[in-house]
Amino acid sequence: MTLVRFLATRLATLAFVLLAVSFLTYALFVLLPADPAQLACGRPCTPERLETARAFMGLDKPVVEQWWDFLRGVFAGRTFGSANATLTCPSPCLGYSFVRNAPVTELILGRFPVTASIAVGAAVLWLVVGVGAGVVAAVRRGTALDRGLMIAAITGVSAPSYLVGLLGILLFGFTLDMVPVSGYVPFATSPVDWAWHLVLPWTVLALLSAAIYTRLTRSQMLEELGSPYVRTARAKGLSERRVVTRHALRNAAVPVVTLFALDLGVLLGGTVITERVFSMPGLGALLMEAVGATDVPLLVGVTVFTAALVVVANLAVDVVHGALDPRVRHGGSSR
Repeated sequence: MTLVRFLATRLATLAFVLLAVSFLTYALFVLLPADPAQLACGRPCTPERLETARAFMGLDKPVVEQWWDFLRGVFAGRTFGSANATLTCPSPCLGYSFVRNAPVTELILGRFPVTASIAVGAAVLWLVVGVGAGVVAAVRRGTALDRGLMIAAITGVSAPSYLVGLLGILLFGFTLDMVPVSGYVPFATSPVDWAWHLVLPWTVLALLSAAIYTRLTRSQMLEELGSPYVRTARAKGLSERRVVTRHALRNAAVPVVTLFALDLGVLLGGTVITERVFSMPGLGALLMEAVGATDVPLLVGVTVFTAALVVVANLAVDVVHGALDPRVRHGGSSR
């Protein structure tokens, strides 16, 4: 299978998955007992006013037709209402929040830089620390260093994120007064303050996730270091560093890359607990606000946006797998 055909197949599959997820998500939230038209109608709300609100919001149509309007709005934009009373939602339109009187896409893009800043910074940190610790533990198998790293990894996996976050705030924020404990500063305003306000969230998320990557990397590295091709490379006189980094680590990286891409995709959809603990106005906080206000269009938009990020992460995994192991493109085993 050529690279172009490989990518085309993956894109077609992922497009179908995204369509299915968007429909199920839309149908689930639309069929909830909460009625967005009732919330927008206010009190007192006569039956006539309720029907007018439903027609204005496009809720007087069958669910499939509503979903089609939603899907079409993503690519071509959408207009709510008719005649003189209209609201325009430009493309890509993920719905319109009548609670906040703003397009859902605009609300998401306003919060996404915060979530992306938390997610990307933490992901880079936990990947470097986790993979590095896993490689060291595998190379030093059975030593005190290996046991110490595994104890730290087990502790990190077991620790609840909210507890680690609160302890970090208590120790480094209040007791030692070393770093800010809340708030977000845009990168464009001050890159230094931006990074300084994110140090603690990055560290908390990285410590928890690095523990998982340490255990996974160590397990994969031990398996690869015992493989025949590694013994052959050593017999040829290659240095241990070259054997570890150029041979064993390359193959051990496949499951690590898979997990990393999926974790990053999910994390970009909103770190609800972390954003709450550190008072960061990201997508996770936006989602919780939508739940509190029963803002169904916003709930649908954020959920579909998050699903799209996960789908893109899956595509990235497939592309990286194809680059690391060409046999994947031909449908063969990666081993």
